[in-house]
Amino acid sequence: MTSILTPELVVLAYRHGYFPMADEEAGEVYWHSPDPRAIIPLDRVNVSRSLRQTIRKGVYEIRMNTACEEVIHLCAHREETWISSDILAAYTHMHTLGYVHSVEAWYNGELAGGLYGVAIGGAFFGESMFSRRTDASKVAFVALAEHLRERKYTLLDSQYINPHMERLGAVEIPRSVYMGLLAQALLLNRTFGG
Repeated sequence: MTSILTPELVVLAYRHGYFPMADEEAGEVYWHSPDPRAIIPLDRVNVSRSLRQTIRKGVYEIRMNTACEEVIHLCAHREETWISSDILAAYTHMHTLGYVHSVEAWYNGELAGGLYGVAIGGAFFGESMFSRRTDASKVAFVALAEHLRERKYTLLDSQYINPHMERLGAVEIPRSVYMGLLAQALLLNRTFGG
């Protein structure tokens, strides 16, 4: 059976405030557009003192888009996951088309943590992160936020709030406010690069 998750459909969904998540047991994909919506204001990313020290020491080497498929696989490789094989295949394909990007934290030549997400216009939609070593995904996240600020992105969407993202600066806003921010971000012509 062919997946309905074509890159065109997924990009269109993001442009209208939706994103796919799969039911873990059945693998069926559902479209989400939460209200409230979680975002991370790029000018208010919360970096703890210990995390700042880790970054300053240069414990991890940050790379972008050098192991995107592996990052997606590692994000999916956990006890509970919404990343089905269809989502994995779709986002891997979207990486080759320039929509999906990874930020990776490397330690002694090994992938220690990272995250991936979707970039459209001036919006970045954070999808998932993983960590094999202390603070690796957090260091990758801080690098992502700095990268987005440098490239003048205006929206960092974290979709749903959880304690981990809240500690990094995530806040919830009404869906109606989110849709206004999304519309403005989509008007921008930004390149993720990396």
